[in-house]
Amino acid sequence: MVDPITSRRVMHMGLYLAIVLLLLFLRLLPTNPVSTGIPGPDLTLALTIAWVMRRPDYVPALLIVAVFLLEDLMLWRPIGLWTLIVLFGTEFLRAREEGSRDLPFALEMALVGGVMVAMQVLDRFILGLLMVDQPPLGRELLRMLMTLIAYPFVVAFSALAFGLRRPATGEVDDFGRPI
Repeated sequence: MVDPITSRRVMHMGLYLAIVLLLLFLRLLPTNPVSTGIPGPDLTLALTIAWVMRRPDYVPALLIVAVFLLEDLMLWRPIGLWTLIVLFGTEFLRAREEGSRDLPFALEMALVGGVMVAMQVLDRFILGLLMVDQPPLGRELLRMLMTLIAYPFVVAFSALAFGLRRPATGEVDDFGRPI
């Protein structure tokens, strides 16, 4: 029999994958053929960062790579570049998860915003270095701002709908191991 901790992790991994696939499906729908106006947030990135900040064991690096590589393929982005950048950003946040447990939400937002800015700058720098056509800078900055605005809603949705919360300092699992 599988222990409850492993089954909970696998269940949350499957849930994360299902949400991401639903978001990708909705993103591919031709609902707005006009590309003017305010761009929507990158909900996949916001969801990934929110889950990594709350429960990094529910979103392993291999799952993040698979999700964003599929997104690169489906959205016709340079294959693997954004995936690698997101992996670096999430691993940076994962390494600081234990230290950021007691941060107020405003400081968490500042940390996440800083990581998103660094990810966007690195992406634009590499694409510019390789002389690849890029979307306009203003549009990408607006998308990043919309993603940052959507982040608290994604965190609230994850907490209310799925019970995803940060473990308290010193909290242990069912077997007495620190989380």
